[in-house]
Amino acid sequence: MSLENNIWKLAEGYLTQTLSTDETKSLEQRLASDKTFANEFQEASNMLRSLNKNGEQKRFQQTLGSINQKIKTETENAPRKISLRTHYLRTAAVAAGVALIATLGTNLWHNRSQEQTSKYAELRKVRTEIEGIKQSQNRIIKDLNTKANKPAIENKYSGTGFALSNDGYIVTNYHVTEGADSLYIQTRDGSYYKASTVSFDANADIAILKVESKKFRFSKQGTVPYSFATGKSGLGERIFTLGYPQDEVVYSEGYISSKNGYMGDSMQYRLELPAEPGQSGAPVIDASGAVVGIVTGKESKSISTTYAVSSKTMLRLLRNIPQASNITLPKSSKLGKMSRSQQIEKIQDFTCVVNVYK
Repeated sequence: MSLENNIWKLAEGYLTQTLSTDETKSLEQRLASDKTFANEFQEASNMLRSLNKNGEQKRFQQTLGSINQKIKTETENAPRKISLRTHYLRTAAVAAGVALIATLGTNLWHNRSQEQTSKYAELRKVRTEIEGIKQSQNRIIKDLNTKANKPAIENKYSGTGFALSNDGYIVTNYHVTEGADSLYIQTRDGSYYKASTVSFDANADIAILKVESKKFRFSKQGTVPYSFATGKSGLGERIFTLGYPQDEVVYSEGYISSKNGYMGDSMQYRLELPAEPGQSGAPVIDASGAVVGIVTGKESKSISTTYAVSSKTMLRLLRNIPQASNITLPKSSKLGKMSRSQQIEKIQDFTCVVNVYK
């Protein structure tokens, strides 16, 4: 029996005293030597005790269904946002769906005054105690299998990243990865891959990552399907994004409302585009299939005023790193003549969760 992948079965067997002598001995040795495992095991045991004591498991599932229905009802009138169910449910930590839009981040720009930062919120997602409980609920109800290469501990933060090349070069926000002990991306099929930072520009809020596995590919279909705009796009340009504010990829659409970003920052755009924690680092794409920017933050008191670093700024960073010769950017977009749903289907393969561990 695998101690990593069957913790709930172990907890149930331990509580019901159905484990063999060898299994019990092995479990107790692991509990004594692995603090992280012991904490997770205790969490599982406590929840199972509660469920067994009160006979609440069935009602527990019904309650979750009611909560999901309530969330769905409350968000019917929100700005347009379409959730796209992935092939596999991600097992990484999930943002609390009922969080207020204003609480979109905890760390603010280091070079802004206190008065200024009160109006700006970063969009990386912080794992909370509530998320831990929701993850435990998913384990019970869905009986999820742990994906290969998944770290044993839970992530501290998460954001979104997207491919610069099919062989594992990725761009995201610097504030997503800042201070990380380790980084793992999670791809569309739920698989985890260790990544490392290649370069970053803290002022521009851009980080370039590389998946460490030499055999890694985002897709078997070949090259990245979108291109990268070399200049600034115009006012009113219709744009859309794909990101991970929850356990499935989310689509949002809007338009460019200003060619400069927060406090007139020329490295950014100001957008009218719904965004939530977890969407930091998401690509901003125009109708022709060109990436024009990278979601970085939003007005904390606004529903849909969002800021994005321009692709022009990102390309400048790429030109100045030693690894630039290893990164082959697509010369043209393959998305221009596709419908929006076809564009989204292609882009999903090259969009990922960036999980940060500290």
